[in-house]
Order: sequence, then structure tokens, then C-alpha cells
Amino acid sequence: MFDALADRLESAWKKLRGQDKISEANIKEALREVRRALLEADANLQVVKEFVSEVEKKALGAEVIAGVRPDQQFIKIVHDELVEVMGEANVPLAHADTAPTIVLMAGLQGTGKTTASAKLALHLRKLERSCMLVATDVYRPAAIDQLLALGQQINIPVFEMGSDADPVEIARQGVERARAEGVDTVIIDTAGRLQIDQDMMAELARIKETVQPNETLLVVDAMTGQEAATLTRTFHDQIGITGAILTKMDGDSRGGAALSVRQISGQPIKFIGVGEKVEALQPFYPDRMASRILGMGDVLTLVEKAQEEVDLADAEKMQEKILTAKFDFTDFLKQMRLLKNMGSLGGLLKMIPGMGKISGEQLEQGEAQLKRAESMINSMTMEERRDPDLLSGSPSRRRRVARGSGYTESDVGKLVSDFQRMRSMMQQMGQGNFPGMPGMGMPGMGGGGRSPQPGWRGYPGAAPAKKKKKEKKRKGFGTL
Repeated sequence: MFDALADRLESAWKKLRGQDKISEANIKEALREVRRALLEADANLQVVKEFVSEVEKKALGAEVIAGVRPDQQFIKIVHDELVEVMGEANVPLAHADTAPTIVLMAGLQGTGKTTASAKLALHLRKLERSCMLVATDVYRPAAIDQLLALGQQINIPVFEMGSDADPVEIARQGVERARAEGVDTVIIDTAGRLQIDQDMMAELARIKETVQPNETLLVVDAMTGQEAATLTRTFHDQIGITGAILTKMDGDSRGGAALSVRQISGQPIKFIGVGEKVEALQPFYPDRMASRILGMGDVLTLVEKAQEEVDLADAEKMQEKILTAKFDFTDFLKQMRLLKNMGSLGGLLKMIPGMGKISGEQLEQGEAQLKRAESMINSMTMEERRDPDLLSGSPSRRRRVARGSGYTESDVGKLVSDFQRMRSMMQQMGQGNFPGMPGMGMPGMGGGGRSPQPGWRGYPGAAPAKKKKKEKKRKGFGTL
């Protein structure tokens, strides 16, 4: 998401390029583009008006900084205003002084509330907080079964009393069970409706009054745009919420919900759902989201995702292999699978500054090349994986790998030569030497550190991996 918004905002910066300074005359057209971009992103109209007004006020009052172009200064002002609109800082989940912390999940049907409950439980378990899920949705067919299945998948206990029990009583007994068993956090999944109605609100109010939750989180579908802000305000006025979880942020929604929820409802966005997998939940950081919207990437989130997957001891071993040019196809395969565990290739690339403009077609080609490479490596013997030179000097070995993987001998030869070139380059880079890039780029790049172009071959993750490698080395992670 945010691609269309980012493109529109970029056209606003162009209005100021070549100007000596920001003035009332040259800023009007840029502000018009910003307003149009936000409206097309389905942001709330009142939010858009206030946003543009604040940007204009700050831009015209900004002191000219030596060495900074007007368009760069304008981008900084827009970035800071985006952060302010979305909440300025991450608001963590409450943690009660006396266990259990009670989290009440609310929302309409179809927003992903039940899945979000399981995602939140898994997220908290990673923070070493024990959890219990409570199933009070007795109306939607198979809602209880869905939560039981999710609980089994992530190894989190689920309290349920069947579909004939009173939801308020289920919630009360669930909290009592969690308290008796010393559980740190209990997450109550409540029933939703296709639209807001008084029965649903009355039941939520009774549950809330009975269990006295520390958090009441509204689960909102990001694809509903500015309607998400109105929904949040309605729930807050009638029930009283403490925050929101935006789901489906990985979809093709235009981003208006992220820009509107906090400003209209006064309540912070605490988490965002970025995929269907149960691991796909992230704390919401306004500054990081602003950077993504402006195409600046999100290196901090990328590093955090890597921290969850990378073992420090393995990273040090891998770094040593790179420095001594002993990085082999087994290591290569391990790195590719690690990337898969971190998420989609497209999602990872968008977190890297300068890589957000890669087209969908290029990403599809990249994914296809990763699969090709994995298939060919899987057809190699362990000896060939450890020593790629065996394939370089043996046409019969290349033919066998080609037959086993379903590709041609020339495809195998290309993979091996690209890999050897990459290994040599990674060794030089790891030693602080940056070789001339044109004509000998990383496998999968056209060369010279440019953004990948259509038709790139070999290992399409190589260019991003180089970027991530630098980041991780600063953090003590070695390579990825």
C-alpha cells in the first residue's frame, strides 16, 4: 500500500525543484498536489484540510537551511507533519501491575479480529508474556473453532464454553481461569456484526463492565479508508476504546485509514497487520510509517524482523565464510529461506531506502529467479554445493543438475558463474574494498548498484541483501 500516495507526493516535490527558496508563490502548486494525494488515498476530508494548512504554515515560516534545497526542506516538513498526524510515537500495549492484563478485542465482522487476537497473543509471547485467548463470539459459525485452531497453531491456550453460553459469562470465567493459572495476559475475542448495531454495542458494554479490561482495542480494516476513522470514533463514543489495530495493511488499500484514525478518534494505532500469516503483526511506529509513505524505506523494522530470525552465532560464522570466500551454495540456500521467513521479497525491498520503486513485474521476475535458483541447488549433491568449482569444470555434472531441476545446462552454468562472481565481490566488500561495479554486478543486478531492471537474472535478492548486510553489520548482525 501507499504506492499511489508516494507517487503523488513525489510530484509535489518536483514542483519545488529548481527553486531558490520556498515562497507563497511556488508552494501553492506543491500543496495542491499534497491535498490531491491525501484525498486520493481516502484520508478524512477534515484531516486533509488541517494537514495541508499546517504544512503551509510551517513551510512559509521555515528558516532557509544552508545547503538544503527547497524540495528537501518541504519533504522534511511533510514528514514531520505525517508523524504528528499519526501519533508522534509508538504507544505500547498496557501491562497491568497485577496479572492478568485484560485485552478486549472489538470490531465488525470481516476485519480479521479473530486472527488479530491470535497474532497479538503470539507477539506477546515473543516478549515472554504468557497469554490465554477467550472465545466469546457465539454467533458467527465456526468462530470458536477458528480461534481454537489458531491457538493450537501457536501453542496458546483457548478458553471456550461452546456456542450456547452467554458471552459475558464466558469472558468472566475466562479471566478467572487466567488469574487462577497465573497467566500474564488474557485476550478476549468478541462478536462482530456486518455493521454497527445496538445489540452488539450493548453486549460489548456488558463484557467491558464485567471484566474491566486494561485495553479495549478496535480492529479496523485498513481498506475501508476514511470510514475507518468514523468507525473508530463511533466505537470510542459508545464503548470507550484505548487504541486500534489496522489489519490488511499489506493489501492494495490507499492508506487513508492510517492517516485518519488517530486524528479523528483521538486514539492511537497500536499495531498493524501486514499479512495473513499469524506472525504478521507489527507495533505501529508513526515515524517509520511516514518514512514508508515518502519512499524512504524502513530500515529499523527490517533489522527487527531480522533479529527475530537470525542467530548471532550463525551470523558470525556466515561473516567469516564471506571474508574467506568459503560462502557456498548451502549457505546461499539457507539465506534464501531466511528471506522467505522474514516475509515477501516485495515487502522487504520496500523497507530498503531507494528500493520502493521496483515494479510488480520486476518483483515477479525476482521471485521466479529465486525459485529457479533454489530448484537447481536442490538438484546438486552436497559435494557440489560445498564446492561450486566442481560444476564449473564438469559439463556432465551441469547436465545432471539441469535434468534434475527442469532447466537447461546453460541456466546451471549461469547460476554457477553468477554465484562465483558474487562470492568474490562479497569477499572484497567484507574486507572494505568496493570493486568497480559496471559489468560485474551482484548476480541479479545489471551492475553498478543501480535499481534492478527488467530482465535481471541470477539471484534477484542480491542487491537488497547488500544493503541489508551493511545495516546488520552496524548492528552486529553480520550478513543476511
